[in-house]
Amino acid sequence: MTQPNPAPPSTPTESASSANAASEVPPQAPNPAGANAPAQAPNTDGIWYASYPADVPHEIDVTQYESLVQFFDECIAKFRERVAYVSVGASLTYGELGRKATAFAAYLQSIGVKPGERVAIMLPNTFQYPVSLFGVLKAGAVVVNVNPLYTVRELAHQLKDSGAQTIVVFENFAKVVEEALPGTKVRNVIVTGLGDLLADGLNLKGRLLNFMLRHVKKMVPAYNLPKAVPLLEALAIGYSRPLTPVRPTHDDIAFLQYTGGTTGVAKGAMLTHRNIVANLLQAKAWAEGQLSGDAETVLTPLPLYHIYSLTVNALIFMGLGGRNILIANPRDMKRVMMIIRHEKFTGMTAVNTLYNAFLENEEFRQRDFSNLKLAMAGGMATQKSVAERFKAVTGKPIIEGYGLTECSPIVSMNPVDLAHLRDFEGSIGLPAPSTQVRFRKDDGTWANIGEAGELCVKGPQVMKGYWNRPEETARTIDSDGWLATGDIGVMDSRGYIRLIDRKKDMILVSGFNVYPNEIEDVIAAHPDVREVAAIGVPDAAQGERVKVFIVKRNPSLTEEQVIAHCRKNLTGYKIPKQVEFRDELPQTNVGKILRRALRDEELAKQKPA
Repeated sequence: MTQPNPAPPSTPTESASSANAASEVPPQAPNPAGANAPAQAPNTDGIWYASYPADVPHEIDVTQYESLVQFFDECIAKFRERVAYVSVGASLTYGELGRKATAFAAYLQSIGVKPGERVAIMLPNTFQYPVSLFGVLKAGAVVVNVNPLYTVRELAHQLKDSGAQTIVVFENFAKVVEEALPGTKVRNVIVTGLGDLLADGLNLKGRLLNFMLRHVKKMVPAYNLPKAVPLLEALAIGYSRPLTPVRPTHDDIAFLQYTGGTTGVAKGAMLTHRNIVANLLQAKAWAEGQLSGDAETVLTPLPLYHIYSLTVNALIFMGLGGRNILIANPRDMKRVMMIIRHEKFTGMTAVNTLYNAFLENEEFRQRDFSNLKLAMAGGMATQKSVAERFKAVTGKPIIEGYGLTECSPIVSMNPVDLAHLRDFEGSIGLPAPSTQVRFRKDDGTWANIGEAGELCVKGPQVMKGYWNRPEETARTIDSDGWLATGDIGVMDSRGYIRLIDRKKDMILVSGFNVYPNEIEDVIAAHPDVREVAAIGVPDAAQGERVKVFIVKRNPSLTEEQVIAHCRKNLTGYKIPKQVEFRDELPQTNVGKILRRALRDEELAKQKPA
């Protein structure tokens, strides 16, 4: 979402998209008239309904729940005895989750957290995440999801921008919090270890696990947060205090979900209770005909702090009374296989790179998939070779969808009725119920069937706007409520959508958006760098990888020094995988570096291969 001045007419977004190229249709240029340009009604409106599965409604009733809190309380009451989450060999029932979340909410109220106040959650996939998540919502506060692998610089920006006064953090990352706190409004820090919530009572297993991680494996860097409160202590206080009920409304913000900005600075998408409730009802209406009333088990390797996993795994499957198998570190495939060795899961969510990693594992290829009903993909394009291999191994197709943070995130989905699926096409499916989709051409008019344009979305899941950024909001959402996604696509006569290209220069690494300006800003701060440009180049494993081109100020500058500098300031997936030094970079006549020219050079190099 980065780009030099002048600002773009619409903003590419932190996407949970499946960006499949359709080479037969040329990408359209950005709309010079802007997101508010007048446009005639296209002949694509509503044509997708004829392709809907018979049991999927055209519209959903978003008033079914007044808030996520009401949804949560209903699920707890309905599925109290079922297992909600599995982690590190332990189980957490819906009833236990409800009790702990209520205690955490009461604790937050006891320390002065008010409705509407922002609370940051910096946790991996463990029991602590859903307990904290729903505790914050029950207290009437706003969840600010934080990537636990953020650097000090990245965390400090998000804490300052959101104005969060409370943060819940895994002790493995407490040192980063300590260094990021200066200049923020944070006054409450709650720290937890992996073993804290594994069991009630003495929890000997949890204590032993914490001891091993802290003192044997040395995985918890020393930190100094003298006023930090252990989560177990916070829950003990909460159990002893009554919770003052809070009833959020549809218009109240539930999440500040951070996404990249046009200058490489992350900005918070304001997702209201209505937005999230609408999206989970849309997806539930789409999928529940395929699933049963029995307890479904879903494999959850994607981080719950990411909007895709948050909505699909944590919320949609909760509405189905589902059982989540939490994977804290999906890159440790040996550990993942050990966790799921004796599990029979009926659903799974992943991105292309993770599906590929599963397929490379011999144990995964040999397991019994007769119970698998639904394998979902998003976050990045699913490669045809991966989809075909997955179906050959499991007998089940990968169901692709498309979304973005600003849409909570789901915009479109492929039918999940496995009996009627075609071979893998690379389509991102049909617009979700209660969702309108159009494609704006570069002249500001709406595209018709088969014509390419920028994908625009209108529906109850579209965000309220960007936190404290009204100008960015106005560039992204027009006066009629159409949100410009920044993705170029086309719709066929059946209503199926295919993405062609992404606007501007965003890089998609394993489903996570990487913004060139952010990388360039970090590298340009190195005293030995004169000029720098960052682009994405195709990568078979990650979709794209980051490559930077640098003009040296100091001839002795090395690639190793550049990478070391980046490691101090950037999360792992943003760190360049390739560094190329040049005497000069291609520029326009006004001095704008031409990233597109660099990207075209890289693509030309790869064509012979």
